[in-house]
Amino acid sequence: MTAAQIDDSGDAAGGWRRKLMPVLRTSEPEGQDESLSRPWARKAAAVGKAGRIVALTGVILPLLMIGGMKFTAVEIEALRPLIGGTPWLAWMYPVFGEAGASYVLGVVELATALLLIASPWSARAGVAGGALAALIFLVTCSIMVALPIWEPTLGFPALGPAGQFLIKDIALLGIALVILGESLNRLNRSAT
Repeated sequence: MTAAQIDDSGDAAGGWRRKLMPVLRTSEPEGQDESLSRPWARKAAAVGKAGRIVALTGVILPLLMIGGMKFTAVEIEALRPLIGGTPWLAWMYPVFGEAGASYVLGVVELATALLLIASPWSARAGVAGGALAALIFLVTCSIMVALPIWEPTLGFPALGPAGQFLIKDIALLGIALVILGESLNRLNRSAT
């Protein structure tokens, strides 16, 4: 058995990962998925590449736009119930004040966006940006535990305004984790 016949999990070619999770596999060279005919493999690779570009853009734009808003009075006011109503974030107000807390969050979000912009060219930027983005979206997802997110008159599963604002961060967290994982793989490959 050759090294090419062994996948990352140590299984022989056609291992459990290849059979059960073909959608999640990203280590296959572009256009080389042997389960598809050559024309379809190229199309699949192009769609995957476009999806990665859209996903990365879908994380960067909210971080840039919402991060920039953190320096406005409108956003400082909008954050009051989110930060003040969440025990693990409320410490920010006594330490930084309302405006200062908003500014700190804005700086972190803008820096994260800039790292993610650099991530296609720099694995280290991808690791730092992916980790920061994952932390940002994990924290915002955790707010759903502390605040009422359901529409009071309808209850579960109808989302109220806070739930509608926060629910998208689950997908953004997933994308951030993918960026982090892929960047760690690139960094690992470049080290060997």
